[in-house]
Amino acid sequence: MDSWEWNKIAGAVLGTLIFILAIKFTSEALFEPEKPLKEAYHVEGVVETASTGGPAAPVEEAIPDFGTVLPAADATAGKAVSAKCEQCHDISKGGPNKIGPELWNLIGRARATEAGYSYSSAMNSDHAPWTYELLFKYLKSPQAVVPGTKMSFAGLRSATDRVNLFAFLRTQEDTPAPIPPPAPAKPAAATTPPAKP
Repeated sequence: MDSWEWNKIAGAVLGTLIFILAIKFTSEALFEPEKPLKEAYHVEGVVETASTGGPAAPVEEAIPDFGTVLPAADATAGKAVSAKCEQCHDISKGGPNKIGPELWNLIGRARATEAGYSYSSAMNSDHAPWTYELLFKYLKSPQAVVPGTKMSFAGLRSATDRVNLFAFLRTQEDTPAPIPPPAPAKPAAATTPPAKP
């Protein structure tokens, strides 16, 4: 093949690339997508900041007084919430490990200690026991509490759902973890009588 043939091939390839780029730029100019005036679906926990347009840090959630909310929680509603957990975990006594470890007697159990389950290094780095408070935070956003955990679940955003889930899990255990005592009542703010004229 002589150089004239190679020039024709290179010209054809170059011409095709220029043609494709011209079509791409023209179509982008003609069919520019319009941004919606309002979002169609709001993802909880993600807040757009005005300055950067990116997600803001999640707002710190108040921890409930478990001594007050757990006795009043709805275990039946918690059973419905547990269906989300049971897609990856077994909650029965002596149940098998599934995608995630089995959750029997979870409250009070040391983290990353279920026999036969291979935990992530992030979860294995701390064997502190699961408390109501720690599990409450973890179930809202697993990746925020244990960065690098294998649990890809987005989380339970509703505090009520998490408390109801705890109530249901307690009904499934032989000896459930004790409910912490209610927090002492805060003293009422002292009011000063109005000054006499």
